[in-house]
Amino acid sequence: MYGTSPKGEPTRSGSRADEDVKDAKGAEDATGGDGRGRGPGPHRSAVPTGLAPVWSRDFALFFVARALARLGDTMLPVALAAGLLQHGYGAGAIGLAMAASAAPFAGLVIFGGVIADRFSTRRLMIGADLVRLVTQALAAGLFFAGHVVLWQICAIGAVNGAAGAVFQPGVASTVPRLAADVQGANGAIRIAESAAQLAGPALAGLLVAFSSAGGVFAAHAGTYALSALCLLLLRLPAAAPGTRPHGGTFRGDLVVGWREFRARTWLWGVILIWCAYMLFISGPTAPLVATEVVRQHGASAYGLVNSALGAGTVVGGLLALRLRPRHMLRAGSVALFAFACFPACVGAGLGVPAMSAGAVAAGAGMSFWAVMWATSVQTQVAPDVLNRIHAYDVAGSLAMMPFGQALAGPAATVLGADHVLLVAGVMTLGVCTALLLVPAIRNLPRADLTSPPRTPPRGARR
Repeated sequence: MYGTSPKGEPTRSGSRADEDVKDAKGAEDATGGDGRGRGPGPHRSAVPTGLAPVWSRDFALFFVARALARLGDTMLPVALAAGLLQHGYGAGAIGLAMAASAAPFAGLVIFGGVIADRFSTRRLMIGADLVRLVTQALAAGLFFAGHVVLWQICAIGAVNGAAGAVFQPGVASTVPRLAADVQGANGAIRIAESAAQLAGPALAGLLVAFSSAGGVFAAHAGTYALSALCLLLLRLPAAAPGTRPHGGTFRGDLVVGWREFRARTWLWGVILIWCAYMLFISGPTAPLVATEVVRQHGASAYGLVNSALGAGTVVGGLLALRLRPRHMLRAGSVALFAFACFPACVGAGLGVPAMSAGAVAAGAGMSFWAVMWATSVQTQVAPDVLNRIHAYDVAGSLAMMPFGQALAGPAATVLGADHVLLVAGVMTLGVCTALLLVPAIRNLPRADLTSPPRTPPRGARR
């Protein structure tokens, strides 16, 4: 993400030249380094100017597309759980159906990053949305017809996950191409996704109550249709003069992506530390918080706590719109300390108000970190490898999540769920401290403080 292909690599004609935004100076700088073994320097200069800071017609379309997609995604677990239970399946079948979608996504997203860097990201995202429109419409038809077979639902989920693996890498490179203020754009999108996360499960519950699980799948398909329409209407800047097309084989592009990822200590350092976060904190927290809150206070209390967590993410997004720290990852790491409040409050057996307050703090800290991280990745990297690096980021970030979830039950049996949650709170402090102890992470300056003045790109918009 933070450089270009090595000099002398064969070029390939017919690549996504009509939609890539790069400049020759940024590409030249990418082959250098900062002299300290941390890989190429920031690439904020590769982002086109002549853009509105955040809000424009095109960014608004992308904003709506992301909000709709998030709304649909948060409805899906409710649809699967309600629909499969209604047709006689149990918790194991629900987990298998969810895993059928998650596994292809995690396994294929790295390859999706290579594809997104070789072709038009907008067209790939539209195609992925259309594929998911078909899969979810098919699932809706099965549930409406009352013909629900687990392997069919799993197969539909697998196709859905594979399409998501093609869609997701392009998100990272689209944001800096639509807004000059990348941090502000990420903050706005984060707020929209948080609001959708709050509304999605409630909307799905209403649809199940007044229609059926098939109605939720039909609504989910509708969100993909609207997302595809927004992306179809979206116009991206034309390629800047002097840019080099991608070259080499698919495998060569994959290797270059790994090389660029590995060259940046701050990047792979965060991902490595994040594996510990997923294994010891995020993985166990989600199922054990649900179990403990429901067991001690009831399902309505869990809904309240979950809503508080979502409200906190909105607060964090708003803070990210206002604050402009010089060292973004340092500020994000400090904010992330607040996440410890969530598992610690539940593990300590505090009341619902205290747990809700802890959830608000945790959501705000996590959301602020997420904006700082996404903006750092999008602005510190050359556009021609951004999708590949984002794919490595996503794959690495999710790698340990299933293991953390799987170990939650056995750990709770041995230590007690409350003690596991208290350990997760303490581990959060350790993870944040580890982020701050790595100089490459702590001292990474924001790119717009180190980049040279940018010139507007030439060429027509399409």
